[in-house]
Amino acid sequence: MEALPRLCGGDTPTNSPTDTTLVELIGAMAAALERGELELDLNGPAPEAIDPQGWPERHRLALAASPLAVRACELKQLPEAPLVWSEGRLRWRRWHLQLESCLGQLTARAKAPLSPPLEPTAVDQAVARAASQGLDPQQQQAVAALLRHRLVLLGGGPGTGKTSTVVQMLGALLALRPELRLHLAAPTGKAAARLRSTLQEGCQGLAGPLAERLGQADCTTLHRLLESSGERFGRNRRHPLALDLLVVDELSMVDLPLMAALLEALPDSCQLLLVGDPAQLPPVGPGAVLQELGQPRRLLALGDAAIELKTTYRNNGAIAAFAAALRPGPGDALRRQGSGAGLRSQLASLGPEDNLVWQRHPADRLPGPALERMRRHQHRLQALAEGIDWEPMAAGAGGEDGRSPKPPGSDPRSGGPPGPGPSQASIAALLAELEACVLLSPVRQGAWGVEAVQRQLLGEAAGKAIQHWPLGTPVLCQRNLADEGLANGDIGVLVERAGERLVLFPGPFPGQVGAAPGASSPGPRLFHPARLGAAEPALALTIHKSQGSQYQEVVLLVPQTRHWDPRLLYTGLTRARQRAWLITTNAPSWLAVD
Repeated sequence: MEALPRLCGGDTPTNSPTDTTLVELIGAMAAALERGELELDLNGPAPEAIDPQGWPERHRLALAASPLAVRACELKQLPEAPLVWSEGRLRWRRWHLQLESCLGQLTARAKAPLSPPLEPTAVDQAVARAASQGLDPQQQQAVAALLRHRLVLLGGGPGTGKTSTVVQMLGALLALRPELRLHLAAPTGKAAARLRSTLQEGCQGLAGPLAERLGQADCTTLHRLLESSGERFGRNRRHPLALDLLVVDELSMVDLPLMAALLEALPDSCQLLLVGDPAQLPPVGPGAVLQELGQPRRLLALGDAAIELKTTYRNNGAIAAFAAALRPGPGDALRRQGSGAGLRSQLASLGPEDNLVWQRHPADRLPGPALERMRRHQHRLQALAEGIDWEPMAAGAGGEDGRSPKPPGSDPRSGGPPGPGPSQASIAALLAELEACVLLSPVRQGAWGVEAVQRQLLGEAAGKAIQHWPLGTPVLCQRNLADEGLANGDIGVLVERAGERLVLFPGPFPGQVGAAPGASSPGPRLFHPARLGAAEPALALTIHKSQGSQYQEVVLLVPQTRHWDPRLLYTGLTRARQRAWLITTNAPSWLAVD
């Protein structure tokens, strides 16, 4: 904050009003970047770190007078300026250039036709078949878009039929071009596994060969696809991906650097289908690509290659109704900031039969009902973990990569499927309970944070190594083990076999190294805790960590916060399939009457 004006200020006197104003702006920019935001909105309210007096005119004048900042249209005249000012948005130069490059490439792909183009008659027939399958006009538009454009953006909330639409889009294209090299990808291992399973379920309505072709498509994380080695990617402009069509799900979780790496590795001829819910939380990393694409002028540039599904087909009761109230509409500032009166009225009208429960509790301690629900879940997990009979499985335990038999008595430090046997039912019950319930919070620390919940549920074992945790404790993997199909963010459960503590992870795991296209490991596998690095208990998760997952029941804690973001509530509640508990403080500021 102090060095930039001094280094780049030229003849501007130190401690001048201009210098002080720039220090304010730089501090606010740094704070925004910590939240994953690349810019300050000079047309909005003053950020917390900035003195609101004279905002934003005082700051505009300071930017115009300083060599630290340059207007985007004049960037070539002052390329060393660290700040770029464009349309009321102030960005760091590095992120501005990368963002404009990525968005420009995506828009160019959307405007580019397929090469060679499909016959118009074939496109019309494919859309007619989609209509006969019951697709609504927006879904039919999505089918037509994939048959005409090199990039398609498909958005929509939960229950709007994104998965079934993607199935019909891919089925229509594969029917006309069966030789296409297709790949499915998502930002996390959990999201990739869920994408593959939902597409496999959805493609059953396609013709036999098409269903088989789509069901066997490779599906991995984006990092695995790009051959990530930590800070670098093995796939790039010199070593591009050998693909004709790439589907990226959960686009809301994709940050700017990851999108830039993907575009660098993607051949110009490859089609790109981007799928996501723009109302969900932005990615943890810098740059929310989906939100940027959702800006009105960006959508206008994408034209009919951008489709937003709005008709809800899966009725999830009060959860869906409240989530819909949180979704922002075009230019709807009240929804973006949360209309307190409307949300309060909707919550107050909930009845005992609704699948959304609202409770209020004092802010200084964890709510008792939330802990009681999680303890029941915890005890159920422990009982199921203790009830597994491993003996029938010993002879069928899998090898290091889950593809070859493992000799009896070998070390399970590498992953392997437990194998067939009478205990399959007990393992299935344990893994089902793993996704039966979760507690979510937007914060890790504080009275209502994830760490406080873990301490309450695990007691003295909370600060100890994983071997000391109770059996049945959910375990969050924090290491990428690509060869075994395990990714950072995957969740397993602690079990014990022959006196040794191991972590059981659900399957199937797509995209095994060396496996045939579309092959996956046969089922759940065991890992020694040492393989997982610094694993964490996962009875409670931050809302960000839960993205890409779904649970039968969600307990959502919403502590008092100065920065109200309706996307936190929306993302947390839409993780629930059947039931959700919304637990707030007694007087949440975001429910204040407008």
